[in-house]
Amino acid sequence: METVNIKINGVDVAAPKGSTILEAARIAHIDIPTLCYLKEINEIGACRICVVEVKGARSLVASCVYPINEGMEVWTNTPKVLDSRKKTLELILSDHDRKCLSCVRSGNCELQKLSKDLKVENESLYDGETNQYEIDYTAAHMYRDNNKCILCRRCSAVCEKVQAVGVIGPNERGFKTTIASAFDMGLGETSCVSCGQCIAVCPTGALSEKDNTDEVFKAIADPTKHVVVQTAPSVRAGLGEPFGLPIGTNVEGKMVAALRRLGFDRVFDTDFAADLTIMEEAHEFLDRVQNGGVLPLITSCSPGWVKYCEHYFPDMTENLSSCKSPQQMFGATTKTYYAEKMGIDPKDIVMVSIMPCTAKKFEVGRDDQDAAGLPDVDIALTVRELARMIERAGINFTSLPDEEFDSPLGMSTGAGVIFGATGGVMEAALRTAVETLTGEELKSLDFKEVRGIEGIKESTYNVAGMDVKVAVASGLKNANELLNKVKSGEAEYHFIEIMGCPGGCVNGGGMPQVPASVRNFNDIRSLRAKVLYDLDSSMPYRKSHENPAIKELYSTYFGKPGSHKAHEVLHTTYVKRSVN
Repeated sequence: METVNIKINGVDVAAPKGSTILEAARIAHIDIPTLCYLKEINEIGACRICVVEVKGARSLVASCVYPINEGMEVWTNTPKVLDSRKKTLELILSDHDRKCLSCVRSGNCELQKLSKDLKVENESLYDGETNQYEIDYTAAHMYRDNNKCILCRRCSAVCEKVQAVGVIGPNERGFKTTIASAFDMGLGETSCVSCGQCIAVCPTGALSEKDNTDEVFKAIADPTKHVVVQTAPSVRAGLGEPFGLPIGTNVEGKMVAALRRLGFDRVFDTDFAADLTIMEEAHEFLDRVQNGGVLPLITSCSPGWVKYCEHYFPDMTENLSSCKSPQQMFGATTKTYYAEKMGIDPKDIVMVSIMPCTAKKFEVGRDDQDAAGLPDVDIALTVRELARMIERAGINFTSLPDEEFDSPLGMSTGAGVIFGATGGVMEAALRTAVETLTGEELKSLDFKEVRGIEGIKESTYNVAGMDVKVAVASGLKNANELLNKVKSGEAEYHFIEIMGCPGGCVNGGGMPQVPASVRNFNDIRSLRAKVLYDLDSSMPYRKSHENPAIKELYSTYFGKPGSHKAHEVLHTTYVKRSVN
């Protein structure tokens, strides 16, 4: 690799040719502050917080876009640089709602941290006319508060460039510039898919999920309600972060302990329903292959992806698996099988889910998600909301002992836990489908070709004399690219896994927010996914069809995968939507 030699603050630095000053400084263990910059997504040099001095340059330069060259000399912390950053920040704050104490991002806000680091006072030197905006509550999963927006454009960049949705962007000009939808429509009136990736990258409290924690506290306090909680695979890989634990820490045992101390009557694992999903989805795939059904079969676990398909590929909704997502399957099973087994009226059960995904808040309100005549899931919370509940309840998370899920709906396999990573659903399905087709036990359960954070992966497996072509996509821009190839005839597959968020649920819109200074230089997706793959490799059961609790469920309630009763409870339908 060709390198370029420069000096930063008097220190010799060798950085790869083509690097920016920002990237070279990182090699020298110097963090230059940024606000608008997102690597490979929003490299626009607009906020001017990252300015530095360069010898020979007539003015300060934006380090995030300024390329290095041989012999360059750079200073990142001179009085001129620090003064410029401070004045820029004061100007940003002059049109910012500075009610930090009540803000959802207080203590985890990039703007707030910069203000502290640069010694900016609460009272701005540039107070004057300010813009006032109504908060947009129209979407099912989130709200937009432009009074806290700093116009960094991270949200619109990720919406367009990563998710291929593009329903938000800059409107108006100059001082009146605002990030909004076309014609100032409410976000809920657009073809937003509820993925929450805009929330994940927002540096302030301008974007956030709708908080449903008060509803959960109220349900727990009601003695007439049986409150059950389920936790998605990725939650255990991210919940430790708000409590200071490193990214990639497995906190499954502490998570269970915390949920018990919050007062839930039963603490179950959505991984159980992931195993159930595989049983139904593998059966559906084999049925379509053997009986001339619509192919490729496309997974339906990601509600953001499902809504994207309904809006942007409505002619391919027939390709979607009719299986409900694991969240919804779990709720449906709880209010039918579990309610019957425990002798509880389904009306008295409150089903709460903890999810890495903001689209789950939209999903709980979808039609045909009410197997017991009631919503399968009553309340969906993000990982961030659960962290806030734990803090609010005064639970010392890091000192909790490890505890186990309740039975029987807490039992799962390695196939269930890897659902949280891109390729995980495909790998889990292949473990069951291959053994079902061949009647033989797999020698190796690791389908490594579909693992990894690449946006699109594909492979072909010879199963019982048949070449099964599969593809995996994560992030909706990649899904768009893949499906257009299928529609044009350029690519042909039997089975496709799509997850709405890049890297899968471990990078979901409801996971703990990571500042750009960490996100830009660390692969948080792989760090969190490793938790799931490590769990998979260590579990006594690694195939969904070997889960004893799943076997019991079918033998005593559903009969077999794809049965009439299974379809009534575990399957759903889709709609064709317009694009707004």
